[in-house]
Amino acid sequence: MKGGITISNPAIRPFGGRDKLGYMLGNAANDFTFVFASLYLQVFYTDVLGVSAALVGTLFLIARIVDAFTDTAMGRICDQTRATRNGKFKPWLLRACGPVALASFLMYQSALAGASMTVKIVYMFVTYLLWGSICYTAINIPYGSMASVMTNEPDHRAALSTFRGVGSMLPQILVGVIVPLFLYTTAENGAKVANASAFPIIALVTAILAAACYIACYMLCTERIKVSRNARSVSFGGTIRALAGNRALIGIALVFIFYLGAQMLSQTINNYIFKDYFGNTTGLSVMNAAGFVPVLLLAPCAVPLTRRFGKKELGVFAAILGSVAFGVLFLMRTANMWLYTIINIVGLLGFGLFNLIVWAFVSDVIDDQEVRTSQREDATIYAVCSFSRKLGQAIASALGGWSLGWIDYVEGSPSSQTEAVRNGIYNIATLAPMIFYLAAGVCLFVIYPLSKQKVNENTAILKARRGE
Repeated sequence: MKGGITISNPAIRPFGGRDKLGYMLGNAANDFTFVFASLYLQVFYTDVLGVSAALVGTLFLIARIVDAFTDTAMGRICDQTRATRNGKFKPWLLRACGPVALASFLMYQSALAGASMTVKIVYMFVTYLLWGSICYTAINIPYGSMASVMTNEPDHRAALSTFRGVGSMLPQILVGVIVPLFLYTTAENGAKVANASAFPIIALVTAILAAACYIACYMLCTERIKVSRNARSVSFGGTIRALAGNRALIGIALVFIFYLGAQMLSQTINNYIFKDYFGNTTGLSVMNAAGFVPVLLLAPCAVPLTRRFGKKELGVFAAILGSVAFGVLFLMRTANMWLYTIINIVGLLGFGLFNLIVWAFVSDVIDDQEVRTSQREDATIYAVCSFSRKLGQAIASALGGWSLGWIDYVEGSPSSQTEAVRNGIYNIATLAPMIFYLAAGVCLFVIYPLSKQKVNENTAILKARRGE
């Protein structure tokens, strides 16, 4: 094996349901801590610790700047280390599952609510960067890179991506549907307020579940594509220059930024729109529960649809559908919580479709890089994709925090927000996702070059090189 070219080992157990289940549990592990942070961390910072939403948004943006270095560094570490008998990427699941679980738990210590603002801000920055930029990166980059070495068949990779998407459902149900029932209480004046004492308890439960699922993923998944360490030394700067010339990577990175920006902004602001605009947090649980319907409906169809139409083509359709749904909500300005929920779910249908196939895009980009350069850089490419997703999340979170400040949202207020603030929340929750989804569709259609035909051509070229 030279220059990172890979071959399959026929003696290893064939790809099958065990791998799909394991990879599904790996994403469940990721999302137990990630979804909890995505949905409720800003609420914890603003309504429990009393930190301004604008400062919270700034924290999220700074963290993503840090991720630009930690994500790519972790990718290089993975690509430049030798594989063990258990694989190149799998061992990191065991190494990092404990630290990421502990770091997640540390972020939600409501006992600090009575500390000085300086102490709270320092603790907020330190624990968030420890969890997201160091510990989560140390396990998420290897986990995501592992898919490209578990199989080289396009349908198998699409199946892994689908099962990874399905894997997020368990955390979404527990964290998105059940948690709001305990995380909010009703004040004497009838306003919904955060239940400070519930945060550390729920954080501990999600941390334990995450660690258990990571271990299960390690035990069930098998790496089949043996990746050699690059025969020639490639500098970090050389890798970045090569990746910068990769149109497929640039295109999918931009798509990730806008798609995840739309998702994160919706998730963040939905806490406020149900709590402050509709005055009904039970509706948040209902919408989160109903949001799984698109995944359940589309999961069995994901692989046949990608085989028939192609991933790029489906992604463009999904983006248009999401943009139209949120555009309709913005124009309607409905005060009916159930109508808002129904149309929101239509928008989630588009995102759900994209989310089921999204990780197969990354494997396609990795293959395209190998076809063009004969260098295999799975983890480095995945790290760039991971960073772009985080950047989209950070932009959305920062905009969510800053925009709440722009509309004069009062943090931790035990009374109702003003009508102007409530209307501002509605505008943010509908107009911004509409724009983000539209931008994602344009980038995927115009910039990303890996159509169904091109992906099949790359697969055939790599099989011929490996003698398969």
